[in-house]
Amino acid sequence: MSALTPAYLIDASIYIFRYYFSLPDNWFSEDDLPTAAVYGYTTFLLQLIEQRQPTTISACYDESLNTCFRNTLYPDYKSSRELPDPALAFQLNSCKKVSQLMGIKSFASPLYEADDLLGTLAATLRTEPAPIAILTRDKDLGQLIKRPQDFLWDPKFKGGNNGGTQYQHDKDIIEKFGVKPSQLIDYLALVGDSIDDIPGVPGIGPKTAAGLLQAHTDIIEIFRNIGQLHSLPIRGAGKLADKLTEHTAQIAMARQLATIVEDIPLDVTKNDLALGLPDLPALEGLFQSLGFSKALYQRAEKVLK
Repeated sequence: MSALTPAYLIDASIYIFRYYFSLPDNWFSEDDLPTAAVYGYTTFLLQLIEQRQPTTISACYDESLNTCFRNTLYPDYKSSRELPDPALAFQLNSCKKVSQLMGIKSFASPLYEADDLLGTLAATLRTEPAPIAILTRDKDLGQLIKRPQDFLWDPKFKGGNNGGTQYQHDKDIIEKFGVKPSQLIDYLALVGDSIDDIPGVPGIGPKTAAGLLQAHTDIIEIFRNIGQLHSLPIRGAGKLADKLTEHTAQIAMARQLATIVEDIPLDVTKNDLALGLPDLPALEGLFQSLGFSKALYQRAEKVLK
């Protein structure tokens, strides 16, 4: 890893939901709403700041379920996901408030997903030599790893206790999927993504998709060589041309859905993403309203000062 301090970009919803499903409801707001996910996410942020001492950090939140531009392209995009109920929506909004009061620049959009916000911030930060660490468990974000020093990182904190870590550089993505980070879009366009309800080409699984992209740079090259695919050392190669030709329009659409936007007009610079000064009085009041102990605020005060 580079000696330069990484810039940290947090895929917030991943970690909020981790605590939502793993922590018991031991904390409640003044209105008797559960706040365990907020508590877990707060300890996650405090531990990250305490251990990594970031100078550049931001968090991106998903607020575009069913309103994302991808739903216009494909109405069934993420259709299997339910909208948050009022209690969960309260926790999600409270998590964003906590991060903002800690001095962490936070981003959300009704049109773009957190992935797109992260992609745009990563593009902004790539003008500097410092590594970019994208905190996520989402394989789709591997397409943003465009330099050797950048990496995906899944901090495996458990209830606020430090566990292991999982780093994924470009070589790790190649080892895991059999394709380069720059080929992940085409890989997903071929195999689909059941988590996001993106359809894949029937009969083309991960090994076949990887084999195609190892033989040809991208989908354009695959179609340019459609007549020679039968000779590839891939199981079922003789039927690949027919499968791909039959699903040409679907592949093009799936590729659009899988491509992370990197040029949202956010009008931010690296300096705008610096860890800011916390609003400790407001944070203390928020903690009280969420049912958190005085000890958590005292820890926050120590870490953030």
